[in-house]
Amino acid sequence: MTRTLKKPAPLLLGAAGAALLLTLAATRRADALDKAAPAPKPALTVTTTRPASASLPIRLAANGNVAAWQEAVIGSESAGLRLDEVRVNVGDIVKKGQVLAVFSSDSVNADLAQARAALQEAQANAAAAAADAARVKKLDSSGALSEQQIAQYMTLDRIAVARVEAARAALAQQQLRLKYTQVVAPDSGVISARSATVGAVVGVGTELFRLIRQGRLEWRAEVTAAELARIKPGATAMVTAASGSEVTGRVRMVGPTVDAQTRNALVYVDLPVALAPNAPFKAGMFASGRFELGESSALTVPQQAVAVRDGFSYVFRLNADSRVSQLKVTTGRRIGDRIEVVAGLAPDALVVASGAGFLNDGDLVRNVPAPQIASAR
Repeated sequence: MTRTLKKPAPLLLGAAGAALLLTLAATRRADALDKAAPAPKPALTVTTTRPASASLPIRLAANGNVAAWQEAVIGSESAGLRLDEVRVNVGDIVKKGQVLAVFSSDSVNADLAQARAALQEAQANAAAAAADAARVKKLDSSGALSEQQIAQYMTLDRIAVARVEAARAALAQQQLRLKYTQVVAPDSGVISARSATVGAVVGVGTELFRLIRQGRLEWRAEVTAAELARIKPGATAMVTAASGSEVTGRVRMVGPTVDAQTRNALVYVDLPVALAPNAPFKAGMFASGRFELGESSALTVPQQAVAVRDGFSYVFRLNADSRVSQLKVTTGRRIGDRIEVVAGLAPDALVVASGAGFLNDGDLVRNVPAPQIASAR
């Protein structure tokens, strides 16, 4: 019996070989495409830097009003007198004891003359009473006068002496009234208000002028209760006027109370005395400033390394694969061209120093050395 030979193996081998050939061809084509595809291009050429430690000043910003250190109210001490002369006006610089205004002294001079005459009369009566008392004393041992008469003469002598003292007091009062006809400055300073009018008849205690004593002004800064403990008397404050002028002040006193509504306290800062009419600060002016509270160590990066987006601050860290990672950071103080990074950045991180504003998270960059600034010869 003859057997029929089957030959499926060659057919199977042929199919497997064809599949293998197709796989090899696809792999070669993929390799060729990979070799032909260009390498990814960097999105930007940047320079990098590492955070640096620096000593930065501790500053506390505040706002407040400028006010007079002390404002003296100068009033009238004469009653029913006419104001004859006003010698100063608002803004004038005066010295202690300088005459500011003069009242009419005609009636006061008449009263003064009458008081002098009354004193002379009292002194004459006292002299006569003293002479009578001396004669009575000589007759005391003779018995010519009774004890009652002698006592009466002695009493009249003492009454005469008392009337002399009363007349002297009346004269001193009239002399004081004459002195009060001249209104003088109680201290040196600047006239800040004037209500005196020539011809007016004013009563005792009527306000005539206001005086900023010694021309001293103070900045009353408003500080929150949480920041109040950081400020001590004697601390330095830099105060900026509305015109932009900046002066150095000194903390005189920290307010002992906190406002129940605003929860702010006042810090009183003495400003330099400036009596010139064009002085940068005036009473009632609003001013801003900052308190210098010392220094502390801080981690800083260049300001151009920080990108602000949607109200948040970011830096870009350069990774080993030349791609950048966007890191959200918390910034703090600024000095010069550097800014403090409070949180969100490691001290040894390599961050993009230039071009950060044009990068996105994951961008491929090319890092080049920072250009060296040639020194001037």
